Amino acid sequence: MKKHNYITQLIFSVGLLGATSMTFAATVPAGTVLAEKQELVRNNGSEPASLDPHKVESDVEANIIRDLFEGLVSVNVRGEVEPRLAEKWEEKDNTIWTFHLRPGITWSDGTAITAHDVVWSWQRLVDPKTISPYATYPATMRIANAAEIAEGKLAPDALGVKALDDTTLQVTLTQPNAAFLAMLSHQSMVPVDKVLIGRFGEKWTLPEHIVTSGPYKLSKWVVNERIEAVRNPRYWDDQHTVINKVSYLPIASETADVNRYRAGEIDITSTVPVNQFVQLQKTLGTQVNVSPQLATYYYQFNTTKAPFNDPRVRRALNMALDKDIIAQKVMGQGQRAAWLVSQPDIGGVKLKNPEYASWPQEKRVAEAKKLLEEAGFNQDHPLTFNLLYNTQEAHQRIAIAASSMWKKDLGVTAKLQNQEWKTMLDNMHSGNYDVVRYAWIADYDDASTFLKNFYTGDSQNTTKYSNPAFDEAMDKASRAKNVAERGKYYQQAEDILSQDVPAIPIYHYVRTHLVKPWVGGFTPDKLGFYYTKDMYIIKH
Repeated sequence: MKKHNYITQLIFSVGLLGATSMTFAATVPAGTVLAEKQELVRNNGSEPASLDPHKVESDVEANIIRDLFEGLVSVNVRGEVEPRLAEKWEEKDNTIWTFHLRPGITWSDGTAITAHDVVWSWQRLVDPKTISPYATYPATMRIANAAEIAEGKLAPDALGVKALDDTTLQVTLTQPNAAFLAMLSHQSMVPVDKVLIGRFGEKWTLPEHIVTSGPYKLSKWVVNERIEAVRNPRYWDDQHTVINKVSYLPIASETADVNRYRAGEIDITSTVPVNQFVQLQKTLGTQVNVSPQLATYYYQFNTTKAPFNDPRVRRALNMALDKDIIAQKVMGQGQRAAWLVSQPDIGGVKLKNPEYASWPQEKRVAEAKKLLEEAGFNQDHPLTFNLLYNTQEAHQRIAIAASSMWKKDLGVTAKLQNQEWKTMLDNMHSGNYDVVRYAWIADYDDASTFLKNFYTGDSQNTTKYSNPAFDEAMDKASRAKNVAERGKYYQQAEDILSQDVPAIPIYHYVRTHLVKPWVGGFTPDKLGFYYTKDMYIIKH
């Protein structure tokens, strides 16, 4: 979920140099007087479904996992790939990558982190028995045999990764991938402890069992109340960490989030309520933090279920939404109306909206009525369906606006249903929905992070959409020799989605938070992540 249009150009230069002197860490300006108590409270918005990096799929979990665990590399706010557990690396033909782990790195219990841990963890990720939402991610990275393993055609130990010794890891790709290093920074690619998981099974992430590799270790987990983590003194870069304890709250109510912030109980809110945004800017000024984010809010269809197996119905509902009103009026924090699933400007590529995006709204509505009529829906036989969203005020406001537009202009009835986050995810993955609110935050700075979710058989393809022409465009993009060629095929893929509409893109995100003035080092990246290890508390 990241930044930086120049990341893919930097990847090879940074990697071939074998890493750099840059590090992720709290950088305290000279003369800053730090508070004696270095503790941070951040609202996380929801109760995480799990803290197992292989079992989760959203920023709710990733916000915490990225504080607890590290991968081989990371990408900083400037879009530069940086060494983390790997100290350096080299490549041959851009397909064989060799990583050298930092000497002496350990888990939070003091046992060594080895290349064998990385191999086993990645094999666990792709193993169909794990049922990971990111099982196909290594295949998207082009790691050898990953696709076949995820499909159950090969055993997990056939994955194109091996430990040459305890500190050296070799990864084989089926073809060059310009985004490979950046993709390695995803939270699903962090190593986990084989011994621990073998001993405790699903309970390995409980505070009394878990071991971590990052700057923090889990110390407390009270479900639906709070999760706490404390500094990990065995973390390889602990000397540059400042905050000693971080608490993550699962407050879904945006109003409660703001109220507890005002009461001094929260240092960083999960978001800023749209109905209070202007007033909070007036009263709190620079405490209202707005930053761009590579993320798209959308409604996705269950394309296996009538009538949403008919692209005319899906396209009609897409055309009839006045997305400018939703982005500018319902939200109004800088969000932009979306007609692309990915982004207009991403990974050095500029993508064009479909032609109908430039039509007057009246023309789009007229075309939508025509499409519905062709599909058999009219005043005498109106379309009715359930619109599912997870419980939060902003999602409710958008759902009310969208359903009102559909009712007014098309005579379509969308019955609103809200569920808690984990319940909604379960229903989405089991196909128990008509239309569901979802969003995708980029895993890396390339359009494929969004588009792969509609590739046939992808583990994140919960629409069950399948179009061979779309798959072919994505395959060609992955084999493209340069950014311009890749962009041509991404445009083809987006053009196909604009006609088939397995999901209705609604708006492109900005990230909003309230941040106390004494929190230093708060710098979200373009994916929207901010790391506790980068922050510090100023005396106040």
